[in-house]
Amino acid sequence: MRAFLPPIVAAATWILTWNGAALAGDEQPASEKVSDQQKSQHFEREITITVKLDYLLYLPAGYDDDKKEWPLVVFLHGSGERGDDLQKVKIHGPPKLIAEGKQFPFIVASPQAPRRRWDPATLNAFLDDLIAKYRVDKSRIYLTGLSMGGAGTWALAGAYPDRFAAIVPICGGGDPADAPKLKDVAVWVFHGAKDDAVPLSRSEEMVKALRDAGAKSVEFTVYPDAEHDSWTETYANPKLYEWLLHQHRDR
Repeated sequence: MRAFLPPIVAAATWILTWNGAALAGDEQPASEKVSDQQKSQHFEREITITVKLDYLLYLPAGYDDDKKEWPLVVFLHGSGERGDDLQKVKIHGPPKLIAEGKQFPFIVASPQAPRRRWDPATLNAFLDDLIAKYRVDKSRIYLTGLSMGGAGTWALAGAYPDRFAAIVPICGGGDPADAPKLKDVAVWVFHGAKDDAVPLSRSEEMVKALRDAGAKSVEFTVYPDAEHDSWTETYANPKLYEWLLHQHRDR
């Protein structure tokens, strides 16, 4: 055994020394560090994309007989109605009431989202198309939606606040940072106190942010016994439409 001890010790010493040299070599002296050769640049280019939406359109009685401009209500459905079956849009809200024979004194446009979320840029282009095709009173454009459509209402109005006289988001959450941009838009928020899909707190934080921002008109209705469906009672209430039609904004 004595004859083999020196080689083993020597080998161990060599390994430790080599590893130590390798580790020490990882740190370069400051004088040998490579300078950062990256430069800040900026890219900007306007591009054109094609967007499309199928939608239900309701024109009020007398639309064809009178050349006046009419108020417009844009309705955004919830996640259960997205896809490519336009008849699903009639399950809730104004399209359902119209299908049952309800008449409104305004134009109603109800698009269908093909994907999970509403895209504000697409909806803004859709609104441009409606105004170009129909006699829309641009001082009385109203936006409402439920659940995913409630969130879409907050998002679209936050992105393009100057387009709307009033919005009615139902059981949907928004971005409180948008509140200062919405202070000149009339807002009526609805939510169920027992909503376990979209917590009541999502609407509460938006209402608080609006009031803190000095919003001119903020109404907040909480149904104490309602769960996620806070829209059926809301859209069945004639006072909602009376309130909407009283809201104007400068063209």
